[in-house]
Amino acid sequence: SPEKIGPSAPCPDDFDAFWKAKLAELAAVPANPRLEPADGGRAGVEYGRIVMDNIRGTRIHGQWARPKDGAKLPAMLIVQWAGVYPLQKNWVTDPAAEGWLALNIMAHDLPPDRPQEFYKEQSDGPLKDYPGIGNEDRETSYFLRMYLSCYRAAEYLAGRTDWDGRTMVVTGGSQGGLQSIMIAGLHPKITALMASVPAGCDHTGPMAGRAPGWPGWYYKTDGRDAAKVRDASRYFDVVHFAARVKCPALVGLGLIDQTCPPAGVFAACNRMQGPCERVVLPRGDHGGSAG
Repeated sequence: SPEKIGPSAPCPDDFDAFWKAKLAELAAVPANPRLEPADGGRAGVEYGRIVMDNIRGTRIHGQWARPKDGAKLPAMLIVQWAGVYPLQKNWVTDPAAEGWLALNIMAHDLPPDRPQEFYKEQSDGPLKDYPGIGNEDRETSYFLRMYLSCYRAAEYLAGRTDWDGRTMVVTGGSQGGLQSIMIAGLHPKITALMASVPAGCDHTGPMAGRAPGWPGWYYKTDGRDAAKVRDASRYFDVVHFAARVKCPALVGLGLIDQTCPPAGVFAACNRMQGPCERVVLPRGDHGGSAG
């Protein structure tokens, strides 16, 4: 009975109060968007890079694109899967060519278009095992800045004069699916979400005898206070954001996905207030298929 799977632990009593306070912290920092037009390599499409300010001296980096024609456009926010890597231009120019105002942001405070060696140095250095950075405290978790980046990105799209004011879709896979469900639950202007094998679902899964979703904070507690890690994880758990999602959702999951186990994804989908279509791949792993 997958439709009966619920969260493995209750939502923190002060979940909404915490995120309200974090959004207030973000609002106190002017977004200060800086747009740099560039060559997107696609006829009929405007393209450029964007930088915005975020909490505690950090920045949001990304890329945008839109068709050259059209005064009012539907918006698409594209968020990224796990890892440290550059953004590809076609990730925004392709949807722009189909009529979208597209914004694609980095998960990290890094420029989006450096050589691959740059990202390898970051992955091997300061961002090594980044999901665990600061995870003993909800105030220091690496994901706090990432989540607020998504909120600011949605706010930026909503404030553009070329947004049609009606349609704002967020989409991503794995870590991007995590961000998609999270922001759909946190930002009222999101009108639809598409999440493929979303991460971050049911961090406390082992309390109910099932595996937690990536990044598996429940078990990754070496040298740390396990109780604090597990308590902090509840404030970033997609299951609790899903309970606040009111827009339509399209969610894909694989029944043999060991990175983002299906039980946690079902737990998130079952909490959504809006219509949720689940695409279940019986032989699907985290890469898409087991053959």
